[in-house]
Amino acid sequence: METEWLIPDNNPDIAEKIARIVGCHKIVAKILVNRGVLTPEEAFTFLNPSFTNLTDPFALKDMKKAVQRIYTAICNREKILVFGDFDADGITATSLLNDFFYHVEAEVSWYVPHRVKEGFSLKPCHIEMAAEQKCDLVITVDCGSDSHDAVKLAIKEDIDVIITDHHEVTSHIPPAIAVVNPKREDCQAGLEHLAGVGVAFYLIIALRQHLRINGFWKDIQEPNLIKYCDLFAIGTIADMVPLKAENRILSRAGMEIIQQGKREGIRALTKISRIESGFLNSDDISFRIAPRINAAGRISHARICVDLLTEKNRIKAEQTAAILDNLNTRRQLLEKSIVDDIEYKIKIAPELLNASAIVMASPEWPAGVMGIAASRISRSHCRPVILISTAQEPATGSCRSINRINIHKALCACCDLLENFGGHAMAAGITINKENIESFKHLFESEIAKASSDKVAVKTINLDSSLDIEDITESFIEEIEALRPFGTGNPEPMFECMDLKVVSSMIMGTRHRKMVLQKCDSPGGKKACSIEALQFNIDPEEPMQSKFKKIAFRVRMNRFNKRKIPQIIIEEAL
Repeated sequence: METEWLIPDNNPDIAEKIARIVGCHKIVAKILVNRGVLTPEEAFTFLNPSFTNLTDPFALKDMKKAVQRIYTAICNREKILVFGDFDADGITATSLLNDFFYHVEAEVSWYVPHRVKEGFSLKPCHIEMAAEQKCDLVITVDCGSDSHDAVKLAIKEDIDVIITDHHEVTSHIPPAIAVVNPKREDCQAGLEHLAGVGVAFYLIIALRQHLRINGFWKDIQEPNLIKYCDLFAIGTIADMVPLKAENRILSRAGMEIIQQGKREGIRALTKISRIESGFLNSDDISFRIAPRINAAGRISHARICVDLLTEKNRIKAEQTAAILDNLNTRRQLLEKSIVDDIEYKIKIAPELLNASAIVMASPEWPAGVMGIAASRISRSHCRPVILISTAQEPATGSCRSINRINIHKALCACCDLLENFGGHAMAAGITINKENIESFKHLFESEIAKASSDKVAVKTINLDSSLDIEDITESFIEEIEALRPFGTGNPEPMFECMDLKVVSSMIMGTRHRKMVLQKCDSPGGKKACSIEALQFNIDPEEPMQSKFKKIAFRVRMNRFNKRKIPQIIIEEAL
């Protein structure tokens, strides 16, 4: 597969000005420009994130309506049902809202549907359940923008519905009391980057303010909302929304809260995930915490996660975290079996890669783990992937895309062949009758081909700058770490270095290599600098190169036994 190494050719004058006025390293300034930070003022705000930079929550369409109705429900002791989603975003949003309502002593309960048996979003059956429980108000988090039938039934049952969501939505919204979704066409708040937990967080910011204005906090202590930022960080990073503006400010604060270990459920998760105390990064959330939360909904039922995140007892929290850890191990085995199955099919029929997208179906694939498998296949073959489980009718599918290709837009063009679909540009879910799968496959591949031209199968390595190893100092790495948290929209900086020789090398475990690298030629006869390097997922049977023509790498600080050693992580090497 062809590989492109790309370094953006942005205006160097802007980077030079930022470096000079802000006082940061010139390469850090270049990274900021690459992230769309184009003025010294923007750079200062980025490097010094503050709650004062948050957008007014009432800028969100229908927020005032939502807050007024919830205030009435709290004062009148009405029964409130928080209805969430089964992924990490929905789980954290459900836990956040439930915690806040518990603090204000509201009559609140919560519900999270079963991924396979009930599916995504609020449905008429859930309104029937709410009516049986004599609920007066249903508040959705991370779902509901497509729940027209459910809201219509709620009106008949005299149940008010407030929708808070962040998924794509048409101009035709459900007739709820309020629909708080920053992606509404008539919403000008500029908060489209929020995850579901972000919209829920903005709801409690607005609600706390409304309660303050109405004198509510005279009898109950007003909560400091920073304590909910841990939930915000996990849901936001797990949902892979852009880590910019509010998302970066609040996630950064949330990661500090997580490290303090104040929420027993999250403390238990970090412990069983073997996360090093004192230094948490976004990868720890993406690849350790979030998968364990998501595993429950994929393998069992996600309600156990809300129980964990709202648990006050340390022993119970650790017991529940252990259950999630076991579920995650099962999830990994199921995911591996699906990926191995698909890779084998591609190996015996390589012509499958002639298509612009990979669309496959099988009755053997558990619906709950297909999304992760689709992500792996999409990354390894650099094209959109849809995996469909035909174990039941209608069949369910998980869709994952690559940069520059909006998979949701492609699904819109295929909607006549689908029973239902929803999601984002990079990820979506579908339900489809089995008889339509083949027709859908051809139409979807055609739409992707039109959207992608000839660039689907090109692996792109996006670099920020060239960087010599002698410039990788402790102070430089500290400046890079100031750009955290990294994630979607704010990727961890990637650098390029040329002509390196391997001074020493050893295998770690079974598939990792630890090396010491040195420049092949040092200018002016200077003593060559060397640096410690790690390379993961290598083939230990292949002969070790004695030198590299060029490498793509990230910089890290190896903190071990109270020592700090600059280190690089090699992502690609030639």
